Amino acid sequence: MSDALSAIPAAVHRNLSDKLYEKRKNAALDLENAVKALITSGDHDKISKVINLLIKDFAKSPQANHRKGGLIGLAAVTVGLSSEAAQYLEQIVPPVIRAFFDQDSRVRYYACEALYNIAKVVRGEFIFFFNDIFDALCKLSADSDANVQSAAHLLDRLVKDIVTESDQFSIEEFIPLLKERMNVLNPYVRQFLVGWITVLDSVPDIDMLGFLPDFLDGLFNMLSDSSHEIRQQADSALSEFLQEIKNSPSVDYGRMAEILVQRASSPDEFTRLTAITWINEFVKLGGDQLVRYYADILGAILPCISDKEEKIRVVARETNEELRSVHVEPSDGFDVGAILSVARRQLSSDHEATRIEALNWISTLLNKHRTEVLCFLNDIFDTLLKALSDSSDDVVLLVLEVHAGVAKDPQYFRQLIVFLVHNFRADNSLLERRGAIIVRRLCVLLDAERVYRELSTILEGEDNLDFASTMVQALNLILLTSPELAKLRNLLKGSLVSREGKELFVALYASWCHSPMAIISLCLLAQAYQHASVVIQSLVEEDINVKFLVQLDKLIRLLETPIFTYLRLQVCLIHLNPNSFLSLSFQLLLFSPFFFSSFWNRKIHMVAENTLRSSNCLLGLFSCMQQSAAFKILRTRLKTVPTYSFSGVGQISRASSGVPFSQYIHHREDGGAEDNNINNSHQGINFAARLQQFENVQNQHRGQTRNKVNYSYNTSSSSASKEVRRSEEQQQQQHHKPPPSSTSLSVADNNRPPSISSRKAPGQLQL
Repeated sequence: MSDALSAIPAAVHRNLSDKLYEKRKNAALDLENAVKALITSGDHDKISKVINLLIKDFAKSPQANHRKGGLIGLAAVTVGLSSEAAQYLEQIVPPVIRAFFDQDSRVRYYACEALYNIAKVVRGEFIFFFNDIFDALCKLSADSDANVQSAAHLLDRLVKDIVTESDQFSIEEFIPLLKERMNVLNPYVRQFLVGWITVLDSVPDIDMLGFLPDFLDGLFNMLSDSSHEIRQQADSALSEFLQEIKNSPSVDYGRMAEILVQRASSPDEFTRLTAITWINEFVKLGGDQLVRYYADILGAILPCISDKEEKIRVVARETNEELRSVHVEPSDGFDVGAILSVARRQLSSDHEATRIEALNWISTLLNKHRTEVLCFLNDIFDTLLKALSDSSDDVVLLVLEVHAGVAKDPQYFRQLIVFLVHNFRADNSLLERRGAIIVRRLCVLLDAERVYRELSTILEGEDNLDFASTMVQALNLILLTSPELAKLRNLLKGSLVSREGKELFVALYASWCHSPMAIISLCLLAQAYQHASVVIQSLVEEDINVKFLVQLDKLIRLLETPIFTYLRLQVCLIHLNPNSFLSLSFQLLLFSPFFFSSFWNRKIHMVAENTLRSSNCLLGLFSCMQQSAAFKILRTRLKTVPTYSFSGVGQISRASSGVPFSQYIHHREDGGAEDNNINNSHQGINFAARLQQFENVQNQHRGQTRNKVNYSYNTSSSSASKEVRRSEEQQQQQHHKPPPSSTSLSVADNNRPPSISSRKAPGQLQL
């Protein structure tokens, strides 16, 4: 130490700790000259002792002025050493860096100044301490003292210049430090970091793109900063990196895709837009690298399709279409199950557009990878079924398309129809709101006859009779009015002459029995007018209720639509009186040379008989109606029919030979003989059995209705009796009277009105 003191004059030693900057500065100049002299003499040992003296007595002193003097002294020594300074940097630089964290702001300021002077001298040799200096500058960039910040910025620019011209800078050692600092929220630090990223990326020899995944998330985090300048700088840096990615042959898309997926759900609009833009480019450029990330990417895209910002929606839709057009196979790593899982989750989205695109994905996968989708069907089938209750018609239609694609397999078809009926049963409003659109769409996608047969089979065994009746009425209305079911109606119109029509008629009849009006409508559609009349006559008083009349009103109005044109024509043909169509028919039969064999003779008889039966059937409906608008419609229609046409088919259908007209009819509603010219193997419909089937089902409905009424009556009667007894007991207690005898109770019971169960059963309605 004495050697060091001998090298430094006492005045210099004293002035280095003076409170006046000028004295410290002059002392530093004297110290610089002294070091130069030692260098000239080659006394490196004494130089080292001088540095140690400055550190021990000054830089580490508890006195602020001493620490300031130590910093300026170390800088002066470095300047004096000049080209020889590199070998002493391990002694000189660490105490200067420690001074960056000094409690005294002036000490921190002089530390920046000292390190700046040291860096100017040593230049590239300075890189060895880069990470420590970078860490210190990062903290000083947010210093509370403006002068310190200014000095730190000046030093920062010098260090950047040194790094850009140095070939010794290690990016591998620097990136972990940068990554650690990227999560700092201080705006000054963020500016400092973005500045360094931009500078290092501009150096050709430094591959910042290769390390982009390490700090990409931090850059995206800065896009939502409250400072417009920081957002702009971060966006500029990201734009530059994206351009480099487009031009680079090798990029690690996978790691960055994970970051982008997370940022696509950011609450900040600008961050979401930037992330989805990057994802869009990645889908176009990523190729095989992104296949295993497709599910995550899709999970980020689908919510953005419904974003409130139009720019985000546009980019998201473009990306979605781009992703869906990529041709990859499971053998390439494409995870069908993961994609389906994402689509299933997005079906619960609050946004219609997202749910629609999720369904489009399921449909696309079903078309491209049907085998794989069916393997995962159990995971998504319940969700797809629940989606039938969606509030959006467009979503429901798409769900039905997906179900139709799945239901090509019989087991899923049955499961779909069963669940559909279950949903209608559980939610009556669903049947009212969506019943028509669901059934009609399924009929288009899956064949109307197949759908109606399956529905009829399920409803035939339905335990909930009220629901079965409501469901059948809805299906019947759809059958009568929907253009999608025109082919089915035409098939039913041939029920009396074709095997296919009769089989369908019988299949529907079993469940249509739950609704009298549905059965009547089915018979009118099938031109089974005689059976329709018999059904009407089988109805009893309690069947003619409000629901029945409402359904009847609808049917009467439907009779005036194009669907029942043939029925109106048959009724109006009789109005050719006196030379009516019927009379003309019998004349043709009598004088025809092919009376017993001619096909046309038989057809004329069929038309004549159907005409009379249709009129009688309409008269039966008319008899059931209350006066209303529909009553007037039907009355007007029946006025076109002469009164003699209602006298019955049997009275008019005898020719001059006295042979009953019905014997010439080879196609009768009662299922008699065959028509060899139409279908040799055809068997007629057993209408007697059908009527019995109808009456059995209706008896079940009547029994259930009576049970409900009795239960309601008994419940109310029991409550009333309890109230009466309680009142009587209270009165007896008040007057101290004994309870009435059993005889008096019996008399009171006899005076009550008879219960519903004791009333006389209503008779049949005579039409």
